[in-house]
Amino acid sequence: MERELSAVIDSYLGEDPALLDHLSLQELVVDLQRQSSRLAAVRARAISAWDTRGMWRSDGSKSPSARLARDAGCSPTRAHRELNRARKLSTMAVAASALAGGDLSVDHIDVLCRANQSPVANLFARDEQVLVDQAKLLRFEDFVRTVQYWRHLADDETSENDATDSHQRRYLNASTTSGGIVDLQGRLDPINGEIVTAELARLERAMFETDWAQARATHGDTVTTNHLARTSSQRLADALVEMATRSSAVVAGSQPARPLFTVLVDYETFAGRVCELANGTVITPGQAAQWLQPANIERIVFDSPSRIIDVGRRTRLFTGGLRRAIEVRDRRCTSPGCNTPADQCQIDHITEWSKGGQTTQTNGRLLCPTHNRQRPGHKT
Repeated sequence: MERELSAVIDSYLGEDPALLDHLSLQELVVDLQRQSSRLAAVRARAISAWDTRGMWRSDGSKSPSARLARDAGCSPTRAHRELNRARKLSTMAVAASALAGGDLSVDHIDVLCRANQSPVANLFARDEQVLVDQAKLLRFEDFVRTVQYWRHLADDETSENDATDSHQRRYLNASTTSGGIVDLQGRLDPINGEIVTAELARLERAMFETDWAQARATHGDTVTTNHLARTSSQRLADALVEMATRSSAVVAGSQPARPLFTVLVDYETFAGRVCELANGTVITPGQAAQWLQPANIERIVFDSPSRIIDVGRRTRLFTGGLRRAIEVRDRRCTSPGCNTPADQCQIDHITEWSKGGQTTQTNGRLLCPTHNRQRPGHKT
């Protein structure tokens, strides 16, 4: 078996992808990813049997992951991940079958493995088929959100405890290294993280527009991002400094940040009420409750997965209900493969306004500025 697998891989290595036409190269790339998933299923089955037999003890190793890392020449982290995946898959027949068939990626499986924890193991066994079916249908980001919904609904108490733990584990280290360089490292819970990252992103976009205008004034129509004075990471660093500068000058009594929570009613398969931040991050009702006074709350009612029939009014946000409905529905740029978030997108008329297209939910879609400019008639 080993020689046969090696021979197949050698045959692929003997081919030069540069000689393939566009369609053949596309098919090869996709098929290799699918076969890689199937091979991961084979690895999981073999590792599970190896682990069950306790073969890793034969040389005195302290743990199976230590033996696997040493003999396979991989990192301890990778070995631990492979072992955990193998153990979980041995109890997840539906997911294991989908991986073996190449219908799910290893990334999908790892999301399902993290969801299949002991407090909800019985519920996971009950709903495994539903979750695997969702994984096959949804974009990966939407699948991750669906699993988060499922976990919250499956075990409210555990979810709230996890959310509390997430907040308790917040930290920020700012250490000064040689030469006065400051090294930052930290983590925030989803709500506080959204407050910080949203403002950083807003300032970074404003800085990008300034840099682009300056570069365009120098290079004209030939301007590219290579002509910009700063990289995206440098602008984010400057944005953090700008936030601190503005904070030191803030007027006493100024209105603090007001995070936006979205309450979705009858969201597809998973009934009930769940909460999201404006960027789509799923949070628990308990997390949202702590922010009820300073936050904006909106209600989104779905008639079907693609049609929103009501966007409830929210404090201080009286306009833009139609735009918000499309943002919540589409989540991100609708151009294939683009993950630009909704708040950085534009609303595009599917049927152009100049050709009689109406400004309605069914005729609107999210497109990022780049893909909107590339669309014929983008001025609509």
